[in-house]
Formats: sequence, C-alpha cells, structure tokens
Amino acid sequence: MEISPKYRMELTHKVNEAIYEEYKTYKYVKLYIEKWHQEEGSWNNAWENFIIYFKDGTENIDLLTTLHKMEGEDLLKIAIDMGIETPNFIPSIPTFKNELKSSYKTASATFEKAFQQIESHPDIAVGLANSALESIICEILKDERVTYKTTRKETLYKLTQEILKEFSLFPNGDMPKEIKAIGSALLKLNQNIEQLRSDKTIFHGKTEGDIVIEDSIYTYFIVNSVTTVGLFLNSFYKYKLPKPPEPNEKIENHDDLPF
Repeated sequence: MEISPKYRMELTHKVNEAIYEEYKTYKYVKLYIEKWHQEEGSWNNAWENFIIYFKDGTENIDLLTTLHKMEGEDLLKIAIDMGIETPNFIPSIPTFKNELKSSYKTASATFEKAFQQIESHPDIAVGLANSALESIICEILKDERVTYKTTRKETLYKLTQEILKEFSLFPNGDMPKEIKAIGSALLKLNQNIEQLRSDKTIFHGKTEGDIVIEDSIYTYFIVNSVTTVGLFLNSFYKYKLPKPPEPNEKIENHDDLPF
C-alpha cells in the first residue's frame, strides 16, 4: 500500500507518540509491537513483515526507526488500532468504533471482526460490514417511537427503505430533486453493498469460476462507505428521536423548599 512520504512522516510521528503515551515504558512498547510482528520460514528462507530495531547496545526498542522501516500497510493498521485518524484512507473508523461501543454492542463486535479481516479475507470483511450496518438500522428501528417494527429478517436494502421512510428521507415526488437524488443514492449504495455480500463473497457459497473480492483496496472503500452511512444514520436518529431527559434526581435536602 503506497503512502506519500510526507504523510508517512506525519503519521509515523503520531503513532510513535500515541504508543508511548499508552504504554509508557520500553518493555510494554516492545510487547505491544511484538503482537504485530509476524515471521515464518526456515533458517535459509526466513520472512518477517517488519524488523524490530533496538537502541545501540541495549534491549530497549527503537520504536521510531521500527515504525519508519515498516510497510505502509502495517503502519496504517497500528495507527487505526491506536485510534489515530487516517484521513487519506479510512477517516471515520475511530469515531465509528466509539459510537458503536456506546450504543450498538452487536454491531460493534461484528464491525471489529470485519476490520480485522480486511487484509487477510477481504470478502469476509465486506459481508461482516454489511451485517454491522444491518444491526445498526435494526437497533434504531427497535425504538418504540418508530412506526415500522422490524422482524430482524429484512435485507439491508429493505431496512434502508424503512429507516429512510421513518426519517422522511425516502425519495418521493414532493422533495426537492437534489434531496431526492441523495436519498436515492443512499438507498442504491446500501443495495450495492448487499449485492456485493451476496454475489462477491463466500457468505452464500461459491463455485469454481465465481468472482470473489480479493483486493483489500475495494474492501477499504466499502468499509469506509459503511462507516459514513452508519455515522449519518446514528447522528440523524439522535437528532430526529433524541433520548428523553433523565428523571430528576430525588432531592435529599428539604431545607430550602418553600413548603
């Protein structure tokens, strides 16, 4: 994965600082980096995804050099794991993860699995991202203030239709044409994500000759689309149907009451 030298320098600096802020000591920084390190092969045919460098004459990890020497792909994975924004690639991931953890536990677990599979199994990641988006919409539609009651068996396309209707964003003739076009585009986007899951992944079974997504760059694009749609729907839901205020706390001190 190609990253411009300027952006890579900036990202490496941020990752270096974030890791030391999180783990504090050389020992724990080394332990963290070792969890990303992979190696295999025999003595005359060894492979490793990156080299761990040490400060001269010590067992202390030279983290900055280690990060600079990594492939861009590994650097990006660590950056995202540390919650650092990566606007050139998947800008919404950290924000999306935080939103999921706080409000959508099932979707959060599914999305985490999707993210971990992007490089190793791009097609599986697409299917899991589709499922995460379905879970988010189903969770919103469970709100008792929502008219439509989900059966939990609807497709992503059907769920998108229903939530757009609930939010008065479903394309119709009364809308300005620009808003109608955006609603149609969102509906079409989710339909295509669903079709990719059905037709270009192993989720529904494949035979020899069938096309399956194998390039992670497409999966990054799809997962980024899912985060964008998911964040929009969650934000609009909070705006359209805000949580009712918490009941007032019981007043323990009655001295100032006028009765």
